[in-house]
Amino acid sequence: MVQGAATGTGHGAALDLRLLVARAQEGDRAALEELYLLHFDRIYAYLYVSVHNRHDAEDLTTQTFLHMLEAIGRFRWQSAPFSAWLFRIAHNLAVDHFRRRRRERVEDEVSEPDVEAPAEAEALDSIAQYGMLELIDRLSPEQRQVLTLKFYLGFGNAETAAILGKTEGAVKSLQHRALASLEKQLVHA
Repeated sequence: MVQGAATGTGHGAALDLRLLVARAQEGDRAALEELYLLHFDRIYAYLYVSVHNRHDAEDLTTQTFLHMLEAIGRFRWQSAPFSAWLFRIAHNLAVDHFRRRRRERVEDEVSEPDVEAPAEAEALDSIAQYGMLELIDRLSPEQRQVLTLKFYLGFGNAETAAILGKTEGAVKSLQHRALASLEKQLVHA
């Protein structure tokens, strides 16, 4: 493992990550594997929070790293770090996933008779609706993504903006609206 690269902190870690990416761009399998290991957990967590489904998150994570393998030769160090570039790939795949799902739902929209849920399930649903995850689920997908990237994964405004393809001002605005919405929901809960 490249020393310091896992934490992503400090000048040495940034230099190590640059060397690791350079080796990966030259086709070094060990470097590619190290990049995968360094980023897998955070990419999976981001996608899981985005799609709310373990199977889909696993598929999208695999696709993210396949895209990384295909495109790493074109990666250039610019204003955004490597991790932001990788999260951008994951974000784009999640967006495509939701577009496909929306099209499938419109095509398959056949109403089925409602099956009455047992009383226990209704009670659990009612309890869950007051949980924080339920409140977060009520936010827009963009607001959830901003909160996930900033507070769960620890990205700053600039990195979050690069991942989502937005300005830092837009990220700050989304964060403000998301937190205001959560506060409002908590007051009314």
